[in-house]
Amino acid sequence: MRSSPRSTPDAGVLKGGHAGAVIALLAFGVFATHDVLVKTLGATYSPVQIIFFSVLFGFPVVTIALLGDRTDANLRPRHPGWTVLRTAATVVTGLCAFYAFSVLPLAQTYAILFAAPLIITLLAVPMLGETIRLRRVIAVIAGFIGVMVVLQPGANPLSLGHLAALTAATGSALAALIVRRLGNGERGVVLLLYPMAANFVVMGAALPFVYRPMPALDLGMVAAVAVMGALGTVLIIHAYRRSEAGVVAPMQYSQILWASAYGAIFFDERPEANVVLGAAIIIGSGIYILWREGRPKASFTRPVLRTLHLRQDTGTLPRIGILLGRRRGPESPLANPPPDV
Repeated sequence: MRSSPRSTPDAGVLKGGHAGAVIALLAFGVFATHDVLVKTLGATYSPVQIIFFSVLFGFPVVTIALLGDRTDANLRPRHPGWTVLRTAATVVTGLCAFYAFSVLPLAQTYAILFAAPLIITLLAVPMLGETIRLRRVIAVIAGFIGVMVVLQPGANPLSLGHLAALTAATGSALAALIVRRLGNGERGVVLLLYPMAANFVVMGAALPFVYRPMPALDLGMVAAVAVMGALGTVLIIHAYRRSEAGVVAPMQYSQILWASAYGAIFFDERPEANVVLGAAIIIGSGIYILWREGRPKASFTRPVLRTLHLRQDTGTLPRIGILLGRRRGPESPLANPPPDV
């Protein structure tokens, strides 16, 4: 009996791969719109206020997402030290990322945040026992050279916004690696709720010092930030269901195109030559690292492919990697901790 061409495995993988890539591109367009709203609000309001209300509007979304969790357990973390460290890293990441988007051009902010895969690659050595060989070391060095090209230390004064973007990239990388290290050793609901609760408490405590009254239109924009974050998360989850991480992950770099377009349309921003060149170097090194990790037996832990789920973890919306782990089951990266966990 001859099989139909549509039923062949290769055709199915190809079709799924294309669909996943397209869905991921759409997701990053949504995330870029999310960041445009953050930048617009940041011209008037403190990141503290934006994060507080984003979390407030995001709680119903997370509650719906967690309705399917029927695990009979409490919310006490099994690894309190790692959970506290990740929560702190997430809170710092959110504050720094929102501030960077508020004060820096969009394309420049993205270029710096794209350093997260490079930082993950380095931190995976002590945290996951990852071995990085010469080619990936060279790619990491090249990526950081790209960051220096973007920042141009000495030629241009470095601002608090640049430091905030670098801190956000580092905090996001650390938070993602902690999730990878914990594996199935911590419940997803704990990893989801603790950063959001911490943001609500910390930003709520600081809110009286920076609060400015928000008209209904601005409150609606904050609500849209929460909705865009949730929608982007759902789209990314569907992209990962349709395609391998090696197909979806490089799509994150499309955000630089969205940033350039949005920056020109809404904020009269034109990327400078150093930003374009530096971003190209960072993106090239990031794609090379992803490609190297995607090769069979090239990496034991595959830290970037298995931890970088394409958005900085700000604690204002559901963490993509955690939701993926809860849905995918035993074959998920989260279900396969390194031997020393």
